[in-house]
Amino acid sequence: MKDEFLIYKLSEKMKDCAKIDNDLFKKYDVKRGLRNDDGTGVLVGLTRIGNVVGYERIEGGGMKPIPGKLFYRGYDVEDLAHGVMADKRFGFEEVAYLLLSGDLPDRDELEDFRKLLVDNTALEHKTFMNILELEGSNIMNILARSVLELYTFDENPDDTSRDNLMRQSINLIAKFPTIIAYAYNMLRHATFGRSLHVRHPREELSLAANFLYMLMKDFTELDARTLDLLLMLHAEHGGGNNSTFSVRVTSSTGTDTYSAIAAGIGSLKGPLHGGANIQVVDMFHHLQENITNWSDIKEIDAYFERMLRKEVYNKSGLIYGIGHAVYTISDPRALLLRELARDLAKEKGREKEFAFLELLEDRAIKTFARVKANGKTVSSNVDFYSGFVYEMIGLPHEIYTPLFAMARIVGWCAHRNEELNFQGKRIIRPAYKTVVTDQDYVPLSRR
Repeated sequence: MKDEFLIYKLSEKMKDCAKIDNDLFKKYDVKRGLRNDDGTGVLVGLTRIGNVVGYERIEGGGMKPIPGKLFYRGYDVEDLAHGVMADKRFGFEEVAYLLLSGDLPDRDELEDFRKLLVDNTALEHKTFMNILELEGSNIMNILARSVLELYTFDENPDDTSRDNLMRQSINLIAKFPTIIAYAYNMLRHATFGRSLHVRHPREELSLAANFLYMLMKDFTELDARTLDLLLMLHAEHGGGNNSTFSVRVTSSTGTDTYSAIAAGIGSLKGPLHGGANIQVVDMFHHLQENITNWSDIKEIDAYFERMLRKEVYNKSGLIYGIGHAVYTISDPRALLLRELARDLAKEKGREKEFAFLELLEDRAIKTFARVKANGKTVSSNVDFYSGFVYEMIGLPHEIYTPLFAMARIVGWCAHRNEELNFQGKRIIRPAYKTVVTDQDYVPLSRR
């Protein structure tokens, strides 16, 4: 009881000492969240890896919304995705090769790279056994712990030479699917009393297909290709997103790869970053239950308006999956995913739900513009469809955010490698201005 009271007392003190007057941020021109007043990010670095475009600067100041574009090493992701989709093949390995090397592989280079990933997919015995012993419910934490443990099995864990960084990158990209699949199988066994299945990856399968095989064994070709597209779309999103920036900040100190990647995992786990697709799925189910006529635009608009006014659902005032920090008119990832999601819904017999989701997307954007009336242009983001796609494939909610990490590990490694190989590298150290008054020390006997 005494301990609980002391914790409460300290908590109350923390509440007081953490207060900072909002006017002080304006007074000192503080870029809160490293954002400018117009919502754009503060320029803190240069990169040759990814580019996220959602607006263009106009003469005289201000921004003009434009259809969103995402580029990997200068290549439009829409071109990369459509090239893969047209051939009905898998593209995540191709994107990984591009982001790590800067070049698109030819057929032989791509096949050699795919085999290299498969060869590195298996886990060291002790890491494998530790995953089986863990019974935590959060697989992101298990993933972070497993990454840190891989340090102990690396013969040169602190070597930051180019060759070693590339070796570590390939090892991590290959092992993330195995760690996540085995961790969920253990969770399912320990929590739900299900049988424990441990399937070794198959040499002939793509990374996406191997993940589904290790996780659930039975899946369709379209399941695997749709997951592959999601991995392609989540592989990279510029150096300014929170988890990638966390990796770059940590890497700038010269620390080892495993510590830097664990920092990225910790960042991505946050609900404001990697957990949005779960919230969209929950919202979608709520709307299915509370909107009686799925084709009634007036009923949908009225319910969204009540959501924005914090009257229904979770009363947050948010429509999840709508809006993005950079994209304005459209998120190219959402447009691409919607293409395959339509085919997947047809295969799964869920076309009515997909049509409802498409209508919700349209009405949410229009209702937001009407209710907020702030002149801001918003669109759906990739999370609006990704959760529904995961659900159609049959993937459990517990791995939605880990799947994000399984894709983004490619971008994290590419940015870490760039950070450490830039000749003018410096430790990243922004400034914080102290706004507390100086105090005179009072001896303990006089307090």
